[in-house]
Amino acid sequence: MPSKVAPQEKGRLHARNRNRELYDLNALTASVPALKGHIRVNEFGSASIDFSDPRSVKALNKALLHHHYGIRNWEFPNENLCPPVPGRADHIHHIADLLGGSNGGTIPLGDKITCLDVGVGASCIYPIIGVTEYGWRFIGSDVDSRSITSAERIIASNPSLQGKVECRLQKDPKSIFLGILGKEEKIDITICNPPFHASLEEAQKGTRRKIENLSGRKMKVPELNFSGINKELICDGGEYGFIQNMIRESKAFAKCCFWFSTLVSKHSNLKGIHRLLDESEASQVKTISMGTGNKISRIVAWTFISKEERKAWNAARWKK
Repeated sequence: MPSKVAPQEKGRLHARNRNRELYDLNALTASVPALKGHIRVNEFGSASIDFSDPRSVKALNKALLHHHYGIRNWEFPNENLCPPVPGRADHIHHIADLLGGSNGGTIPLGDKITCLDVGVGASCIYPIIGVTEYGWRFIGSDVDSRSITSAERIIASNPSLQGKVECRLQKDPKSIFLGILGKEEKIDITICNPPFHASLEEAQKGTRRKIENLSGRKMKVPELNFSGINKELICDGGEYGFIQNMIRESKAFAKCCFWFSTLVSKHSNLKGIHRLLDESEASQVKTISMGTGNKISRIVAWTFISKEERKAWNAARWKK
């Protein structure tokens, strides 16, 4: 008889997250039968999957998207990052609350809302969830042409996404908004899950620690359990350097976007990011905490438009 007690609910997840309860593996395998081959008995004596195995992780997330979000075709190269659906869904729900807070407490719905996903990735995960949950329109940018091709293939093969998501290739890897947004475009919110690491060595160290926590195995060169190519995980200056560049560029599009935002995984980066935003003279800054499993992260959002400009934007774009 197992001596440990398994948790019954993922209590840290957002209240609207469809993934709060423990996974119904019977329902998930009915959606994606291939998941059955990845199910094992865990330390609690319950059926689960090996979260240190990238193949199992991908099969689980494919089943979650099929079962909860109606996405039947979600194929992308195995070397690309496989995002954990519950965490990405939480991000979208908190962003929806941010917009709702600027709209009298009512989350704006429908394709009048345009969201720019900086680094859409091969999986197209944020647009999938944002379109399904809130009906928003998305622009997805990426520096990797293969990721753009993969995301476009996912969009084309799922009717619910067609006409809702546009992918744009960022030809300058040092730019974020420049070359992607036109000066006259209006974007209601930008989102981003920036590259986390500054080097391959740092990425491997983090993965070794994660695998040891998940499985107890020690590996010199681990296989990334969520996969991920260098461009998705690594950039000069790591997370802080990427966000620093994003804040600097956002000023050039100050009147084009209501809210800029980014995920901040490292708490140690938060103080410097707030200092940069203060120096950039953002008119409002918000920090939103969120947690999935044992991990706590936060979203930092900022805007340059005044209160009066926000009221005009709200009336023109968000009111029915």
